[in-house]
Amino acid sequence: MPSRARRSDDGWRRRLPVATEGTGAAEAADAPAGPVVSSVRDALSAATDALEAAGVPTPRLDAEVLLSEASGIDRARLAADSTLGVPGDVARAFGAAIRRRIRREPVAYITGRKGFRHIEVAVDSRVLIPRPETELLVEIAHEVAPRTVLDVGTGSGAVALAIAAEIPAANVVASEISSEALTLARDNAWLLGVDERVEFFEGSVPPVHVDLAVANLPYVTENEWDSLEPEIRDWEPRGALVAGADGLDTFRTVIPALDATVIAVEVGAGQAGAVAGLAEAAGFGDIELRRDLAGIERVVLGRKA
Repeated sequence: MPSRARRSDDGWRRRLPVATEGTGAAEAADAPAGPVVSSVRDALSAATDALEAAGVPTPRLDAEVLLSEASGIDRARLAADSTLGVPGDVARAFGAAIRRRIRREPVAYITGRKGFRHIEVAVDSRVLIPRPETELLVEIAHEVAPRTVLDVGTGSGAVALAIAAEIPAANVVASEISSEALTLARDNAWLLGVDERVEFFEGSVPPVHVDLAVANLPYVTENEWDSLEPEIRDWEPRGALVAGADGLDTFRTVIPALDATVIAVEVGAGQAGAVAGLAEAAGFGDIELRRDLAGIERVVLGRKA
């Protein structure tokens, strides 16, 4: 993540290089103390088996990501030389991460960050983990080329900060009803160096006119909640996901309050038609439905008639 601080033992990323025979003097000096207790091959094999037994859907991938995180060595190098030794400090950090993943805690919460477009944002249980399909909102921002943008329900700030980073001419307002989430979004803006072009508003929809309003609002139905994957149901904030019996409650309040020339709103599978109707009732016309890579109608796009 582009940042103004280095991670350390207080929660910022630890770099624990794997010490191996033939390691250069400079690299060896940075290596953690302690004997080699395993090889990369054995560590990954054991972790993959444990994650698979726990029902984790991508056990090998998750094990590789978490070992890379614990060791500070990228996945490509780990794959290229599986005989590398794993020192005790790295093994302990890796074991702790695997135990968290066995409990189905999302990988992004364990590592503390998630890539989104061309940026990386800090994430934890205060906010939803940014999803690839949400990047559609940033793509639409490029099409509109706005000078002013509102991101409603910013969460970690991923959408607002990606727009600010990719469209330097845009001034962005990011709103969020959760004060805890807003604190994290502000931190991410500072870390990414775009804090001077992003204004944060605690609440739902601020009283501003913008060229473009984007929103990734709660759209899960009450009945869907119990059937969601454990990574979502047991770890991510329920209030940022569930929106009433039909999943449309938040759309009903937010869309009529938007004062924007163009709106782009992410929706759940099967909701595009209903949300398009809400947009039309609020005075938006020229409605378009944009599909994600899975072919699902994912974004409702409308322009002020």
